[in-house]
Amino acid sequence: MQVWQLTALGSPAQRAERPLPTPEPGQARLKISAVGLNFADLLMAEGKYQERPVLPFIPGMEFAGSIDALHPDTPTALKPGARVAGFASHGALAEYITAPTANLIPLPDSMSFKQAAAFQIAYGTSHLALAHKAQLQPGETLLVFGAAGGVGLTAVEIGKRMGAKVIACARGPEKLAIARAAGADITLDSDTPDLKAALKALGGVDVVYDPVGGPAFSAALSACRPEGRLLTIGFASGQLPEIPANHLLVKNLSVMGLYWGGYLTFAPQVLTDSLRTLFQWFAQGGLRPHISHELPFAEYPNGLELLRSRQATGKVVITL
Repeated sequence: MQVWQLTALGSPAQRAERPLPTPEPGQARLKISAVGLNFADLLMAEGKYQERPVLPFIPGMEFAGSIDALHPDTPTALKPGARVAGFASHGALAEYITAPTANLIPLPDSMSFKQAAAFQIAYGTSHLALAHKAQLQPGETLLVFGAAGGVGLTAVEIGKRMGAKVIACARGPEKLAIARAAGADITLDSDTPDLKAALKALGGVDVVYDPVGGPAFSAALSACRPEGRLLTIGFASGQLPEIPANHLLVKNLSVMGLYWGGYLTFAPQVLTDSLRTLFQWFAQGGLRPHISHELPFAEYPNGLELLRSRQATGKVVITL
């Protein structure tokens, strides 16, 4: 089968051929139709991600396709040909992949493979962060940084569905328009000269969703209302924010980290339940994945560059 393969960190991925994988007990083999790219794919290729697969490895974390084969010792209601979505720490940028059937979710009839590949990690991250960690309540004000990006746009959409007043922060009128279309009540350009003052003028915020890091986090910290919750989702800016503990004490603030993939290890049921809720919302017409770029398998490196240069909004999907 054809794969993309990384043989050295910091070097471009290369096309290669590998044997077709054989499912082990509890696993299915999938013929992949679409792969969603994530900022984590960039970090993993550079050795900067929380997980460092042994080289050489196949990149790609979330995928959608149809079941090609099942191990005989795999108890499951899924059958060959079933349309499913799945996720893994890596290995999706290939024509086939093996995965535990417990991690596969049947697709609603109304969901395409491309939509499914763009769905799990971005929507899953935002739903766990807002519902499970921050326990966002109707009527609260939610501030979303990177609001036109892969995870930020889903936070806008989910926050609005949960009844929050959503302030979306992104760079430039085009990205702000995309955030408004996803349900943002108020938009702020991330280049606003005094972001802290602008947020305070809006009455402050209750929950902050931050996949960017850097100086914006400090502005949001100052604009939080008492008992505000700040979610650190990632550091796309490359800068880790500094958190003055005395501010947390005086205003009774909470700072919470959210690493979606970590739940696979210590609380997989929390993650699975969240995804099932999200797929139900999609089937009800409540969520609309935004795919800004769809590229063929051969152009995977171009897809990574779209993320690196921040030209993408929503998700980039690779199709096979």
